[in-house]
Amino acid sequence: MDNLADVIRSFAAREYLQAARHQGANRVQIRVGDVHRALKLNNRVPNVSSALRSRIFLEKNHLEIEEVSGPPSGMGTRTTFTYRLLDEKEPHSEAREVVNFEKIRGLLKDALATLGGGESFLRHEREHFYGPSRTEEK
Repeated sequence: MDNLADVIRSFAAREYLQAARHQGANRVQIRVGDVHRALKLNNRVPNVSSALRSRIFLEKNHLEIEEVSGPPSGMGTRTTFTYRLLDEKEPHSEAREVVNFEKIRGLLKDALATLGGGESFLRHEREHFYGPSRTEEK
């Protein structure tokens, strides 16, 4: 028997994602309350929210969360996830994050060099984190 998270993820994939991909959509919205009601769950809204934002759900279905709207907790029935449907051949967001990191790597090298290097900068910041010390005031 599947656990509840698996049931929620497979339901969302079957009822929302397959239909959206079949229609050729690039985005799909899933409302937590709709899934909760359709599965006839009782007091399981946080489980639905967690399952719909889980890394497993995103990777397995080639999705990226574009927006989460609803209550600040992100756990209400009005919480709506807007996903971007990725091409199955397109790299996952983790791979893109590495590429983006590579673009900015070394960006502060020259700036930190003018401050005496990274270690010197960090040492200075740590020493002055709480403002002037009592020994400096005397």
